[in-house]
Amino acid sequence: MRKSSSESMQIDNYDEYRLSFKEYIRYILQGVAIILIIGWLFYRSIIGAILASPLLYPYLRRTKSRLAAKRKWQLCLEFNDGITSLSSALRAGYSAENAFEEALKDLMLLYGGEAIIIREFKRIVNQVNMNIPVEKALADFAERTGIDDILSFSEVFATAKRTGGDLVSIIKGTSAAISGKTEVKREIITMLAAKKYESNILKVMPPGIILYLQLSSPGFLSPLYHNIAGIIIMTVILGLYLGAYVLINRISSIEV
Repeated sequence: MRKSSSESMQIDNYDEYRLSFKEYIRYILQGVAIILIIGWLFYRSIIGAILASPLLYPYLRRTKSRLAAKRKWQLCLEFNDGITSLSSALRAGYSAENAFEEALKDLMLLYGGEAIIIREFKRIVNQVNMNIPVEKALADFAERTGIDDILSFSEVFATAKRTGGDLVSIIKGTSAAISGKTEVKREIITMLAAKKYESNILKVMPPGIILYLQLSSPGFLSPLYHNIAGIIIMTVILGLYLGAYVLINRISSIEV
């Protein structure tokens, strides 16, 4: 996955996605295009598009939420490879501090320096070089991600290091558990993909029907435009459509 300019910056909170300038322009233009389409379909007027312009804010907000979720899922997959490399380094006899540096080398070969996990492992290595305990650096990473698997791994790692337990066996077992959980999530997401595709079809059906009627029978919908009663009716229809759109998103956005 190629880094966007927004991802090249340090991420202090993975639940918040900061759009780059190019992304901001891109999604602004997409939102404006959607608003213009809504204005034409429901009001057949540029004034209708202007009145619908407040919809741009929730559109951008949802876009950032979607991108943040996508980034966190990508990080989960990359972290799975990261702890596998870390476990291999520990089995090879490296200390916990040096194991992250060795794991980073493996990840560089695997991802070519463009993965989020590489930037995070680099940060951990840099903190360790500044005499910050490795478990503290890992805990900082886990807290910023807010991902359960990484938080659990951080706690297990810190406990094993503090108590002098068999770090190699503990991390190997934790790695296997996280890998299994990730595979289950991947299978669930695959099964839900078809349902999400169906939900996307449902989202575009109401505007699609209006568009079809406008193109095939222009006079059929004419009484609903450019008069107070028609504007009220189309506004109610638009409100119902937006409510259904939000409901479909909530149903299809199942946490796994």
